[in-house]
Amino acid sequence: MSTAAASASPGRVLADLLPASRVRDVALVLGGAALTGLAAQIAVPVPGSPVPVTGQTFAALLVGTSLGARRGVFALVLYALAGLAGVPWFADGSAGLSVSFGYILGMVLASAAVGALARRGADRSVWRTAGAMLIGEAIIYAVGVPYLAYAAGIPFATAVSVGLTPFLVGDAVKALLAMGLLPTAWKYADR
Repeated sequence: MSTAAASASPGRVLADLLPASRVRDVALVLGGAALTGLAAQIAVPVPGSPVPVTGQTFAALLVGTSLGARRGVFALVLYALAGLAGVPWFADGSAGLSVSFGYILGMVLASAAVGALARRGADRSVWRTAGAMLIGEAIIYAVGVPYLAYAAGIPFATAVSVGLTPFLVGDAVKALLAMGLLPTAWKYADR
């Protein structure tokens, strides 16, 4: 088996193509948290919803997929803890608990799921990447929407209408971006 073919074999994620060291892992975790915080600043308000459309979910899923479950979870936990401690890098430069914090908790779990799927090769083809992203998004909503209902004191059906439905088209676009980006990265890694 060639070196390139071995690098792209299942069991590895994109981050594993870099020389292994603790410094690498720490840098990747810090970078994943920072990328998620930066992407959260791309925020577009949704009329009638307390939750904006952000690049945060795309970054969280990309971090989990490219770093793998363990490093992805560490990156998202660091992101969440720093935001709770006052670092203004949640959506729109906010920090602390809000009605949308459940989505951040969902992102931690989603990064674990997509990272585990990536280790099994789910980021190597367009359709498998699409499946991984849809699973990740479903996990984010499965935590975020009930938390929104609870934290905002609104009925669950209302939380679905303001915290899920308006975001489906944007999430489809994010999945399309990932469907192109991740398999392409592996294609170049094979060279």
